[in-house]
Amino acid sequence: MLRHLRKKNLAQSIIEYAVLIAVLAAAFTAMFVYFKRAINARLEDLRQEYNPQAQ
Repeated sequence: MLRHLRKKNLAQSIIEYAVLIAVLAAAFTAMFVYFKRAINARLEDLRQEYNPQAQ
């Protein structure tokens, strides 16, 4: 009985860690998308500032 509980707890822990890693990966992916947009916008602002005729 005790051995069965240990296996169940281990499996539950592994699943919890897998879900945590998946959530963190999704958060980092979303953060990267917004970070990339912000960097591109800032670079475009700088380009317009130094070369206003270029389109």
